[in-house]
Amino acid sequence: MKLSMLLWVASVLPQHLADQTCLATTVYLEARSESTIGQYAVAEVAMRRRDRSNEGTSVCDVVSAPRQFAISTTPKTFEVTDLTAWQKAWKIAGDSIDNWNLPKSQRLVYVPRADHFATTSVNTAWSRNRVTTIGEHAFYAVN
Repeated sequence: MKLSMLLWVASVLPQHLADQTCLATTVYLEARSESTIGQYAVAEVAMRRRDRSNEGTSVCDVVSAPRQFAISTTPKTFEVTDLTAWQKAWKIAGDSIDNWNLPKSQRLVYVPRADHFATTSVNTAWSRNRVTTIGEHAFYAVN
């Protein structure tokens, strides 16, 4: 399925399913080759940023904000072809949304305070605020 179709589908779904679709797409685009924990960490960053409401109040608003996540930088003609990775991303997105709906004291957290990530090959201006590294992603507490 093309990215453009996934985003269109998300635009017509009820908010909970739209958010799961947008988060699954983000996990797929950003971290499909990473470990399960690395994928949960990417989802966690998006959920944390949604809570801070800097880019919007829904997961879709946050992950589609310009130049923040791969959804906004990947060509809309990109095709999701690895169905096994998509199914895993869908499960991780659903689990992450459910986890984030718990009280803060009950949430499973992989990257405490992290609100940004980048591949380890990228030198960022905010690299001094690194929380941890998981696989090929470094996670940062910027805000």
